[in-house]
Formats: sequence, structure tokens, C-alpha cells
Amino acid sequence: MKLHDLRPAEGSRKPRTRVGRGIAAGKGKTAGRGTKGQKARTGGTIQPWFEGGQTPIHVRVPKLRGFRNPFRVEYEIVNVGRINDLAETGILDAPELAAAADTAKAPARAGKPAPVTITSDILAAVGLVRSLDKPLKVLGHGDVTRPLFVVADAFSKSATVKIESAGGTAHVLEFPSKAEPGDAAEPAARTAALAPPNHAGADEAHKADKAKNAAKVRASDATPVEPSGSDPEKGA
Repeated sequence: MKLHDLRPAEGSRKPRTRVGRGIAAGKGKTAGRGTKGQKARTGGTIQPWFEGGQTPIHVRVPKLRGFRNPFRVEYEIVNVGRINDLAETGILDAPELAAAADTAKAPARAGKPAPVTITSDILAAVGLVRSLDKPLKVLGHGDVTRPLFVVADAFSKSATVKIESAGGTAHVLEFPSKAEPGDAAEPAARTAALAPPNHAGADEAHKADKAKNAAKVRASDATPVEPSGSDPEKGA
């Protein structure tokens, strides 16, 4: 084997098809490009994403429209500044609480107003909330100058800070679980009744009874039985 004897593997190299060399060559005249059309012309390039002249995909798709999140929660929102303004006017005070505050004569709490309880029902009654079908969220725009006890489904961080800084409380509603604390015994009993039988424990108990019975049999076999008409010391 010499250098001039080396050849590529058979079939690994294929000669280039020579087009435009006459009809007899098989690729003459139109050179395999068909008759006319954009792809039959010379000198131009067609991008891989070209769609033949129709509106391309990047133009057909919606632009600058975003998308609709199916899991988005729509809140009824109200700012703490609006709540505080109405609380200062006394509109949000319950009648019985307002009367009790007027009749109370406690000198120790004379300079500290009682916290005003704010719920979605109260806000809907005074017109700050349009609908009770949506959860309520309190936002932090505005100032809080008196203690408020606000009950809502959600609070912004700034709203929580402002309410607590004024001596109030931001209480987030929590839905109770299915099992109430007083009904703990009933679900436990129901669970025990519906629980599958413990076959492993039954098998162990059965084995223990079987071993106990076998021990009794062996003890009875070991006890000597004297014949009725013979003396064991004198022989039969």
C-alpha cells in the first residue's frame, strides 16, 4: 500500500450535479428550478422564514396586548386614607359603640380614642366598596391618624405598616378548615370506622393463641397418668 493507492471509501464522495449543460445531461434548460417563479430567479436569497408572500407569522400574532391570566384575583380596593377620613368624621362608628364612648368617663383612656372596626360590610354601606362579591384589599395611599381595626382579605405592605403605626390592627381573613376544633372526636371516630382492618395485628394474635394452645398440649402430655389397676413402683 502506497500513498498513491489511497482512495476514499466507496459512496462517501459524490460528484456535484452539473446543471445547465444541455438537455441530454438531465439538468439543462431550467437547471432543475422549474418554470419561472421567485425560486427560479438568480441573484436573490430567500430567508428560511419566508412564507411565499402571505402575511408572516410575526405580523399575524397579536402585539402589545398581553394575555389574560385565568388565575388572577379581582379585588375590591380601598385606600387607608379614605378609611381614616371617614373614621375621623365618626360615620364608621357603630351607634352602640359611639354611645358607650360618650357615656364612658375613664380618665386613663381620655386621650386614646377606641379603635374603629372596619369591615367590607361597613365600607359598602358608606359607599367605599361597590360590591361584596369580590375580596377586599386595603392599599396604603393616604395617612392614618387614629387606631383602626381593619378586617380584609388582603393588605398591601404599606397599608399594614401605617395601620399598625397608628396603634391599629390589620386582620387578614382566614377561611376555616373543614374540620372544626369541636368536631375533632367525630372525624376521628369516622376515620377509625372507615379504616381497613389490621390484618397484620390479627395474624399476630392468631399466632399467639396458637402457641399458647400448643404449650397447653405439651404440658398435658408431660403430666404422668397412673393406671387404675397397677402400682408404678411394683410394676404391672
